[in-house]
Amino acid sequence: MTDTAKGPLAGIKVLELGTLIAGPFCARMLAEFGADVIKIESPDGGDPIRQWRVLKDGTSLWWSVQARNKKSLTLNLKDKRAQDIARRLALDADIIIENYRPGVLEKWQLGYDQLKALNPATIMVRLSGYGQTGPMKDLPGFGAIGESMGGLRYVSGHADRPPVRVGISIGDSVAAMHGVIGAMMALRHRDVSGGRWNGKQGDDCIAGQGQMVDVALYESVFNLMESLVPEFDHAGVVRERTGGALPGIVPSNTYTTGDGENIVIAGNGDAIFKRLMLAIDRADLAADPQLVRNDGRVPRTAEIDGAIQAWCATQTIDSALAVLQGADVPVGKIYSVRNMMRDPQFLARQMFEQHAFADGTPVKLPAISPKLSATPGVTRWLGPALGAHNDEVLQQLGYDDAAIAQLRTDGVI
Repeated sequence: MTDTAKGPLAGIKVLELGTLIAGPFCARMLAEFGADVIKIESPDGGDPIRQWRVLKDGTSLWWSVQARNKKSLTLNLKDKRAQDIARRLALDADIIIENYRPGVLEKWQLGYDQLKALNPATIMVRLSGYGQTGPMKDLPGFGAIGESMGGLRYVSGHADRPPVRVGISIGDSVAAMHGVIGAMMALRHRDVSGGRWNGKQGDDCIAGQGQMVDVALYESVFNLMESLVPEFDHAGVVRERTGGALPGIVPSNTYTTGDGENIVIAGNGDAIFKRLMLAIDRADLAADPQLVRNDGRVPRTAEIDGAIQAWCATQTIDSALAVLQGADVPVGKIYSVRNMMRDPQFLARQMFEQHAFADGTPVKLPAISPKLSATPGVTRWLGPALGAHNDEVLQQLGYDDAAIAQLRTDGVI
């Protein structure tokens, strides 16, 4: 039975073999909902994200979120003793998550086929730039490259300027979420096809069917690109950069109010468009038969956007929000983190958690999403110190204090 107090994934063992963003974010989401995640890190500094962006006492504030609820085990995987420890953990895990370049784990005898031969229920989530096959599989591929190849960068920005990036590592994060989805589907299949491996071989082996979840960063981004392919294949249309507007869906754009604030207005539903035009005193456009449906509005995008912008210029951000929300038009200001942390909606939804570092310094973290009514996610501890769980994990594998001390002396952990 699942312990609902510990989360829906309580009892699920996860081994994380990855660094930076995609693999660790995938494992983080499983840890947030109760999975027992052991993160393997190099003894020489650990995951590089520990030193990224804003630091506290030499450790990234990002780390407190990215590694929450995980156990840190240091292993020098170039050492065969470390490889043996990792293999034992992998064979006992329900899910293995890795984001090395294809072929690296195979050198250490930790590849999917090598583990599957020992444990047929092995589920391995493999996140890489280009996937495990194809002519580009061995090339390094970070999220920025996946965003570019997957089509997101091409459509981001203004038509008269070079493409821009979203201000976060969205390619990695989208790939991580695809990894979580794939892991959950693979776990479901394993369980209905026989269940967890009993650790035995031959006729005594009772196990469901495991599988590899092959996640390519560029494909994860590509999966978000809506109607890009059929539009080009059928109509020869290449979607281009359109700034703050949503192309072919009118009106949906960013406008500037008289006090210099930016406001997003999405009046693209047919009934919503009419309410919007009446709210901005453009009854003529609301009654125009050509503008009743979106396909009629698209040729007149500039006219419609001009009318909305002219009205916004006469309003403050607060007055514009009040008028349009009163007319039941989807509208919103563009939030910075400062706006978020003061906003009644964020606060009502409890989207911030109060915690403290080891020295007692308070810190807020983003709350866990999605919100499950019966088995919500929980932060049990912040991202741990490097190797904080070495003794605990190794003792569970049968190593005594002397053996652990020797591994530490030899640089294995």
